[in-house]
Amino acid sequence: MIDDRPVLLETRGRSLHITLNRPRAINALTHTMVRLLDEALARAEQDGTVASVVLAGAGERGLCAGGDIRALHDDTRAGGRASLDFWRDEYRLNARIARFPKPYVALMDGIVMGGGVGVSAHGSLRIVTERSRVAMPETAIGFVPDVGGTYLLAAAPGELGTHLALTGRSVGAADALLCGLADHYVPTRYLPELTDALAGAGTAEEVARTVQRFTEEPPAGEIAAQRDWIDACYAADTVEEIVRWLRAASAPEAADAAGELAGRSPLALRVTLAAVRRAARLNSLEAVLDQEYRVSCRVREEPDFVEGVRARIIDKDGSPQWKPATLAEVDDSAIARFFAPLGEDEEELGLAPGTAPDGTA
Repeated sequence: MIDDRPVLLETRGRSLHITLNRPRAINALTHTMVRLLDEALARAEQDGTVASVVLAGAGERGLCAGGDIRALHDDTRAGGRASLDFWRDEYRLNARIARFPKPYVALMDGIVMGGGVGVSAHGSLRIVTERSRVAMPETAIGFVPDVGGTYLLAAAPGELGTHLALTGRSVGAADALLCGLADHYVPTRYLPELTDALAGAGTAEEVARTVQRFTEEPPAGEIAAQRDWIDACYAADTVEEIVRWLRAASAPEAADAAGELAGRSPLALRVTLAAVRRAARLNSLEAVLDQEYRVSCRVREEPDFVEGVRARIIDKDGSPQWKPATLAEVDDSAIARFFAPLGEDEEELGLAPGTAPDGTA
């Protein structure tokens, strides 16, 4: 009999195994799943018999492809508020995972994108495999990296995080490790043995040693060898300059990146660059999540998110009609509005009270 519950919980020895269980949708997160995850972690935190939490995804395709984009699209298009409630609970879950006091082992096998990064890359032990493809691809659908993604990408070496945030490119195991999105490489074939071994680990030290026992060197990545042009081009102050420098660079990969940016939402690109740069100045994940919530609330008021999802996911014509259509048409004052405190009729996320939008106390 197939168990169709969206989140499966199983105690194995000293480990609580949490399985995201929507394999047909690559375990895309619904609001119900976010709440179930949060409740499970709250109980596990207080349960003395649980020494660690292990997060995995059902099926062969990946841990989690992100949030339920269609549901968010439909709600935003209808002018509803379910998206705001979803983001509020999702971002609070991301913060809970980051401060979870016990080992949180995320098996980032296969596709791990958007919201999937949020429920994994804030954990204490993040494992990638030869099948891992990790990404924050939001600019392709007229959105901006969230779920603490700008916090993670802002902390990546050099300008690697800026490159990944703007292009939305996915990276494999070695590059995820380089960018600080993961901690260990374990071949997929060892994951069942690893999870069995974790059942017997009763302390954080034992959990860490168990993971280390299965850790190997990953196959070579791609972006380490591209650091020169990535760091040089993405250090520019504006997206327009970044594109110009990419086109002027001698590396063919830089020209490819410029071509990718040409297809992204100009507004989303401008806001994303500002979000990553601002995140680098903020002093905590909670403060960044507060900022991301403001940005998400503002993004849903713009046409690009609905249009991007239509073009990329629903109709799949690959031809979004962005508004504004070019980077030059995006007004600087419009960018500042995305980071301003929410209005009187909108409640702030409030994870880091006393922190201003620019990161000052």
